[in-house]
This record gives sequence, C-alpha cells and structure tokens, in this order.
Amino acid sequence: MQLYNTLSAEERAELIKKAGKDRLTLSFYQYAHIQNPQEFRDTLFLNWNALDVLGRIYVANEGINGQLSLPAEHFEAFKTYLDTINFLKGIRLNIAIEQDNMSFLKLKIKVRDKIVADGLNDNTFDVTNRGIHVNADKFNSLIEDDNTILVDMRNHYESEIGHFKNAITPDVDTFRESLPVIEDDLKEHKEDKNLVMYCTGGIRCEKASAYFKHKGFKNVYQLEGGIIEYTRQVNEKGLDNKFIGKNFVFDDRRSERISDDVIAQCHQCGAPFDTHTNCANDACHLLFIQCKDCKEEMNNCCSTLCKEIHALPFEEQKALRKGQGNSNDIFKKGRADHLPYKKDLRNIFEESKTPNI
Repeated sequence: MQLYNTLSAEERAELIKKAGKDRLTLSFYQYAHIQNPQEFRDTLFLNWNALDVLGRIYVANEGINGQLSLPAEHFEAFKTYLDTINFLKGIRLNIAIEQDNMSFLKLKIKVRDKIVADGLNDNTFDVTNRGIHVNADKFNSLIEDDNTILVDMRNHYESEIGHFKNAITPDVDTFRESLPVIEDDLKEHKEDKNLVMYCTGGIRCEKASAYFKHKGFKNVYQLEGGIIEYTRQVNEKGLDNKFIGKNFVFDDRRSERISDDVIAQCHQCGAPFDTHTNCANDACHLLFIQCKDCKEEMNNCCSTLCKEIHALPFEEQKALRKGQGNSNDIFKKGRADHLPYKKDLRNIFEESKTPNI
C-alpha cells in the first residue's frame, strides 16, 4: 500500500507533459476536530493519489490546510470525495486565478501540530469567536471608510509585491510575529476603529480575528476567502479592484498577477520587477526578487559566491555541502545583507502612511 510519493519532481513533470491534460490549482482550509490526524492523512493520500492529486497539505488535530493541483477532468470526483467527509462537505475551493500544470510536482500530506504556525495557545481563548466575514463588495466599502484600519496579515515578502491600497503591511517574516506587533501598534484603537484583515486565502485571518477579539478589539472583520476569492468576485461581478500588484502564492508559480502595477524592485539592481526566485545554489536557495537581466548575469544566483559554487561540477558542490546545513540566509526571504535593494525595515504605521503604489 503506497502512502508516500515515489516519483521525483523531474519524473512527475515528464508524466504531466506526456499526459497533455489541463490541471487545476486550488486551495482550501477547514478548522475541525480530527481525532486521529495520521489515520486521516493516510486515507487522504490513498484517495487523492488515485485522482492524480499533487500538492502540499497539512493535517492536524485542529483541521486541514491544503494547496494542490489535479487534472481538470478529476475535479468533480475530487469534490464528490470531499463531500463524503462531514466537515468538508460543500467547502469553498479557491480556484487559482492563473493556472499552471507544473504548480505542484509531488503529493505531500504532512501531520503537523497546527495547520498554520501561529504560536498561540488555543486553550486560552475561543478560536470559534471569529470576526465578521465580508465579501468583496462589502470589503471595498469598508476599506473606503475613514473609520477603518486595514491590515495585511501576510509576511513582508508577500506584501512587497502586492497589497490592498492603504493597507498596513507589517514588516514581519512569519505570521506568528505579526500578531503581537499588530496588537501593540493598534492598541489605542480597540474600540473606535474597524479592524479589517485579509490574507491569501483566508486561513490566517480565521485565527487572527478570534485572537484580536479576545484581546479586546470590538469591530473585527475579515475578507472571506482572502485575495484569491476577492479577485474571483471582482472579475465575476465587475467590481472595482482595490488590490495593487501581484498575489504571492505558495507553489511553483510563486505569484498571480491581480493588477498591472509593479510595486517591487529587483533586489540586485533595483529595476522595477515583482517575480520571486530561489537561488540556484543548492546550499542557499534564498527566496528573493530577481529581474530577467540579473537572472541571466548571475545564473539565477543571489550572490557572486553562490554563482561560483553553482558553476562547479555537481560532485564538487555536493562535497562542499557535506555536513553543512543550508545558510541561515534562506530564512531571510529577500533580506540577506548582500542584497543591495532589499526592502527597507519600517514601522507598520510608517508603511501605511506611504503605501507602495
């Protein structure tokens, strides 16, 4: 009984090319009480592997968080299977704005302590007492209200390439870092302002809205379905699009273009650009923004040293990596000291006063 991926990314990519079938990229999440996450995980793998599902899915006692792709022809069968699971019946599936058959190349379903690393003790507050969900139309109205504070619940490298007009974009590396930062900076407005939040697909706001209500914020709202669902509704209903730039996504596409605005710059030369890449040096893999000219000049590497190492024969590179972990720069997400045009560190209120538009 196969319970784990057995093909390399290269082998899977070749099979997808040969199949010649369109695939759909989608995401969903659900908070629910899962008694035995490992058993649930194994059942999912057996059923989804049979449908040629690929992706990254986290399962925990508190629920499921999935980003995945599957053949378009299997979409109805996939939904039918989800409907056999009580807490997933009729769940909203966020279909990607831009499709790419190679968005995922492996099926990875992992059991985790939490489906989003938030650093919170869920026993200290009511996680079901969430903020008010609003659709795209209501969201647009709220963020035009002078009594609203709009907060981006994503990380700096996500908001750097795209965000809503006039949003506060916390300068943080992780979701868990953002919660105390936002609470502290907005503590004077717990009762007199609307706290409106958004993220990629909605999952971070689910927990954050309950946390902020627990901390005393009275008027808490969250964008239903996040940026992905917002964009679908804007396109479907002809609404005014308030999002500027690209939406960062956690698959091999790395982003979806929502508007034509380019609000970021190449971290190496400073030219307007908004596409992330990973350094080609296997001992680095730093995530950063690199324009096409720099990619060609630097051979897809983030530094001269990485370029030199990447040019070595594979066995020499492997020998250099032996016994060594990846550089800590990998966790800096575009903030490595050697990148001359990395994003400046600024207070979140300063950021909001001068939006990157």
